[in-house]
Amino acid sequence: MDEQLFFKKLNSLCTSKEIFDFLSSLEVMSDTMASGALQRISEVEVDDNGLKNPEGVLENEVFRALCFQFEFESSKLSNTGLLNALQALIKLRIDPQSTLMASLLSEGEERLGKGQLTVKNLCALGESLLELEGPSCAALEQIVNHVQEKDIEKWSPQEMVMVYKLLQVTVREGEQYQDLLNRMNSVTLTIVSQLSPKFTSIILNSLVVLHQTQAVPLVTALCKHSVKHIPYFTGGELVNVLEAFLYFGHREQIFTEALETHVPKSIFTMHPQTVSKVMQYCCRKMILSKPIFDAVAEDFISDSDRFTTDEIAECIIPFGTLNYLPPSASSLFRKLETVLHTRFSHFQPHTLLNLLHSCVLIQRYPVNFLPKIFSPYFLQQLQAQPPGLDRIVTSRLTQLFLTATLECPFYEGPKLLPKYQVKAFLMPHSSLDVHLLKRVKTGLLYLLKKRIYFASEVSTPYYYTVDIEIKLDEKGFVLPAAQCEEVHRRIALCVDGQNRFCINSHNLLGGEAIKQRHLQLLGYEVVQIPFFEIECLQNCGRMAEYLHKKIFPHTYGLSR
Repeated sequence: MDEQLFFKKLNSLCTSKEIFDFLSSLEVMSDTMASGALQRISEVEVDDNGLKNPEGVLENEVFRALCFQFEFESSKLSNTGLLNALQALIKLRIDPQSTLMASLLSEGEERLGKGQLTVKNLCALGESLLELEGPSCAALEQIVNHVQEKDIEKWSPQEMVMVYKLLQVTVREGEQYQDLLNRMNSVTLTIVSQLSPKFTSIILNSLVVLHQTQAVPLVTALCKHSVKHIPYFTGGELVNVLEAFLYFGHREQIFTEALETHVPKSIFTMHPQTVSKVMQYCCRKMILSKPIFDAVAEDFISDSDRFTTDEIAECIIPFGTLNYLPPSASSLFRKLETVLHTRFSHFQPHTLLNLLHSCVLIQRYPVNFLPKIFSPYFLQQLQAQPPGLDRIVTSRLTQLFLTATLECPFYEGPKLLPKYQVKAFLMPHSSLDVHLLKRVKTGLLYLLKKRIYFASEVSTPYYYTVDIEIKLDEKGFVLPAAQCEEVHRRIALCVDGQNRFCINSHNLLGGEAIKQRHLQLLGYEVVQIPFFEIECLQNCGRMAEYLHKKIFPHTYGLSR
């Protein structure tokens, strides 16, 4: 029977019985066809739990006859027939110590020693040895050395992918085969446009695992190429691509736009791991994508049970971090409260703290759960697990406690003991834009005439640091910044650079929004100075005029 027809028929069969009946009807077949049949049997009969019907496969006469031929005629097999059969039999859990497996392995290693194997053969043998003996197998180094001798420019995309996968598992010290990787990265760059969704995802994943941070042109090309594949990636493939974007610090506007089209349409069929990875990507890149966030909120509301506790946190935390309430916010947080009540003990302590902290950033107060969070038992759990009670963790605990004090006056539960509180918050996303601050200070000096009338980066007794503080007396006159008596009003200038906003947006991040809210509740008059209002002000005079209108909107001039 013609091989092409044989494989077309074989791939249409869905049970081992159908395959055995089909094979019985053939008078003769090549070793490639026979090994292909074994591979198809392994595909339909093996699942995550192993062989579904061991007796029906292993005791079948046709199967035993095939194995007999492979065992006693191994020296006559083609490379493809030999290695495909070996891979299929490993998948079918045939005893590695059996004479059949020993015969095939011995023949494969003999051909390896003689240099008779192609790149595809070498990778197939490598995969089999990894499966049987693990990464410490001595022959793997020999396989990679043979691969190095091949002409990379003649490799097909499939061969390139197979070698990346092999190196991903075998290379321990990155430097060992870096020359080979450099050559592969250069050649792969020329064939990026030919790569399927599957191959694109595998190569990006390999580049992450192999720490190929210097392969910037290839990573950039693969990331751009991945845009057109977004509708066609499987969930696992899309996760690999997103992890590569995160690892290499890459961001493409057209990639985000493609996700915004794809995710809302596919959200209810996407695996929770994929959904949570999309949200993690948006959160880490500070991308506030309302279409994606709205779709994820709806998905969580409709079927929260399918998400693990870690996936729940990864889906909800970005709403707080990026300071966004979707249209379905009331239903979303009702659902979250229900989930917390039923699955509270399933959450890891640090995951739970991060989740509840993100809620208060957007004024969703987990009052019913605060007593548990501030309990000595929970704090001990936090301390016992990495990263323990470090500065970030204690900052979040303190901010939760401050929120309960300032925004939930009806909360009467346990308080956070002083030993767990920080003196000043550590806000990772809100580092000060020094250049912008300098421009504002120059404008203020022009406006107020003397530097003594304002202070910058002022630590307050309330954990927050104020970018610029101005003090006024009862009549509204500006006081020297060092003066502590007769202070009637305190103005806090928040000099908000681009890094305090979501990317390409005027939406303030959650950490900054809660700071400005709390400063107001603590008695400050908060004046926001966002970058997008002052970036076009080219000289001191214009900056001073702008600041005058912002800080002193009801006065025409300043007298002291």
